[in-house]
Amino acid sequence: MKFSIERAALLKAVAQAQSVVERRNTIPILANVLIEAQDSDVRFRATDLDIEVVDRADAQVERAGATTVSAVLLHEIVRKLPDGALVTLTDDGAKGRLTVEAGRSNFSLATLPKEDFPVMATSEYSSNFSAPAAMLRRLFDKSKFAISTEETRYYLNGVYMHISDAEGGKVLRCVATDGHRLARIDAELPPGAAEMPGVIVPRKTVGELRKLLEDDEAKIAVSVSETKIRFATPDITLTSKVIDGTFPDYTRVIPQGNTRKLEVDAAEFAKAVDRVATVSSERSRAVKLTLAEDKLILSVNAPDSGAAEEELAVAYGDERLEIGFNAKYLLEIANQVDRENAVFMFNSSGDPTLMREGNDTSAVYVVMPMRV
Repeated sequence: MKFSIERAALLKAVAQAQSVVERRNTIPILANVLIEAQDSDVRFRATDLDIEVVDRADAQVERAGATTVSAVLLHEIVRKLPDGALVTLTDDGAKGRLTVEAGRSNFSLATLPKEDFPVMATSEYSSNFSAPAAMLRRLFDKSKFAISTEETRYYLNGVYMHISDAEGGKVLRCVATDGHRLARIDAELPPGAAEMPGVIVPRKTVGELRKLLEDDEAKIAVSVSETKIRFATPDITLTSKVIDGTFPDYTRVIPQGNTRKLEVDAAEFAKAVDRVATVSSERSRAVKLTLAEDKLILSVNAPDSGAAEEELAVAYGDERLEIGFNAKYLLEIANQVDRENAVFMFNSSGDPTLMREGNDTSAVYVVMPMRV
């Protein structure tokens, strides 16, 4: 195998591959990227047995062939090569070596046989549709902060993507929760997605998927089965197993009867929470919100480190209320707001609080209070 490729194209393909590879693994071949050259393009394939990514790049192929080499090592080499370099990769199967040449630089890397590389079994996808990258990016970006990191509740370690009913009809919905906060984001149902089975997309897959969704103009081909999900652009295909578990009935957690309405500038609110939380104790990070007519006082009282207080002008017309939250949760939710105003709906100091962006109900967040 021998081919030449521009450094930028090679770096982009190898970067995607090496991020999927697990740093610590007991199976040496899983640390490698499978490089397959034929016709006028090269495919770079990497897997951790749960996720597989295949990245295609244009190249001048002199001799077709395939081999596997350390993904992290190849990425480090390519990253350090000069911009604009033309990189030539030559595989010597007899010696088990891959030569990487660019200008005056020359590297010889150990390879493993391509036959040992595990290829993820193809699945029969029951649902196939395409969706704009910007729409999928919004669905996952706004929900992923609430993914649980608790291994015992593995079915919460991802984003639940499914079809649901909303006021205007059926929607494509993403939900994530860790029991302390919840994010529920809706988007218009793409044509052909109506029969999609509900799946839990794992946290690592959500992180890798972000790289496919940078281009606002791109259309992403989505294929879903009961056990796998695949996202594809013309150059990159990301296939992942989904979490085998049942996502809890999140609708029971979303409060319906909260009537006390607070409207606040989202950016100002986030900055104020961040400022007063500076003195909160690391363990609880509790911030108290005191609501009175058209004003909100954020306060922290940490006996070990000190106290802080800040007042904000807000729109609030209900009776006085004191309620406490984990500052980190409040900040993460406030940072999701793209519009100017954040609307909080309270019931009492012991009940979950609802937040949305202005009058938009397509993104709804729930946060549990804490004692302060």
